[in-house]
Amino acid sequence: MWQKLDSLDRNAMTRLQQMPGQAVWKPTARGISLSGDGAGYLLFAILMAETGGARGVTFLLAGLAAFAVELPLYWLLKNSLKRCRPCHVMGDVVATVQPHDKFSLPSGHSAAAFIFASLLAWYWPPLAPLAFAWASLVGLSRVLLGVHYPGDVLAGATLGLWAAQLGLSWVA
Repeated sequence: MWQKLDSLDRNAMTRLQQMPGQAVWKPTARGISLSGDGAGYLLFAILMAETGGARGVTFLLAGLAAFAVELPLYWLLKNSLKRCRPCHVMGDVVATVQPHDKFSLPSGHSAAAFIFASLLAWYWPPLAPLAFAWASLVGLSRVLLGVHYPGDVLAGATLGLWAAQLGLSWVA
């Protein structure tokens, strides 16, 4: 089963890497990926806690709880599964950004983006479509940049959704 999933992942990766218009989508993907880097989540949550009243404070607390669960699980999975990044094992895939480490499963950017999107959707429901569209684009950008397989992104998104639900159950 794992071999079949790996084969599907590699085929999807190859197709995505061969899309036309790389001069346009690679810089766009890089910018979207950058928007999913970690520091912005904490800064936004602190700003919301300062300006958003009780809702902003619980948003911050739920985020801290969710990330307290997600980060150790992410590192445990990544360092146990040890799936090599596509840019390290597929000759036709070149990373457009420098990966943070050598393993790819799960995608930490995707996990974090889906935690953030889930919490935004819970505390400010009108933002849900935009938040989840952005989180999906963060995941897609990691594939387009050559550092994750689509399955890594799906696993990261699942981890993020689960961690957000757990964080919300502890705080909300």
